[in-house]
Amino acid sequence: MADRNATTFGAIEQAPNLRSGLVDTMTAQIEAGELAPGQRLPTEQEIVSATGVSRTVVREALASLRARGLIVTRQGLGAFVARDLPSKSFSIVPTDLESIDAVLGVLELRLGIEVEAAALAARRRTADDLAAMADCLAAIERAIASGGTGSEEDLAFHRAIAKATKNTNFTRLFETFGTAMLPRQWAHLDRMSDRQRQSHVARMRGEHRAILAAIEAGKPAVAQGAMRAHLRRAYSRFEMLRDDAAETPAQEEAAGHATGTGTGTGTGTGTGTGA
Repeated sequence: MADRNATTFGAIEQAPNLRSGLVDTMTAQIEAGELAPGQRLPTEQEIVSATGVSRTVVREALASLRARGLIVTRQGLGAFVARDLPSKSFSIVPTDLESIDAVLGVLELRLGIEVEAAALAARRRTADDLAAMADCLAAIERAIASGGTGSEEDLAFHRAIAKATKNTNFTRLFETFGTAMLPRQWAHLDRMSDRQRQSHVARMRGEHRAILAAIEAGKPAVAQGAMRAHLRRAYSRFEMLRDDAAETPAQEEAAGHATGTGTGTGTGTGTGTGA
């Protein structure tokens, strides 16, 4: 069993993100039939021994596979490959977004999709589409005014643009993102000062209005540029958040050595996100 497990799972040992590496490896094994429907998976400890990753990584990977419908858990018996596997399709589930790098990967994909969607929406939008987009922006304003983040309303705005393409492939692909489009766990809006929050909201408002104005004017190239700028700014904000998170522990460790108080832990300061 141990030798077979090492062959099956050992390839993930050098993956940049160990959980994602294990998920990708097991997903590939299941889709290729090397882990057959109904087959019992190795125990958590056997996977740990075969791969060298921690038990926590293994549990997170199994949770992601359950969320995708690829495995099922039977009380007292362990985990098994699902007998009725979902059709092979792309999806992003919340457990895929446990690092800022993963969020950046989603934003890169969104750039490839939504920039073109904005252009098509500018060519094909109807009066109803424009009204729906305007309603979404008004809903964002109301949500923020009441103390919320407006993230769900923001998501609805981007969904309305995808719908305005009149190409159901865009809307179907959009739905695979789900709430991963706007991962609130990384937003850190609660860490902003009032001034920072107001500046962030004003910037987002301007970006959204520029996109809508270009679509309403029927200018595909301008709509593309506005959407690209919007998502690029979001990408840059997440990069800053990642860099802040990486620098803070190092700074605290240096301070600890200087004062003799040991190392510190920390999280990045919020730079507000949203797209």
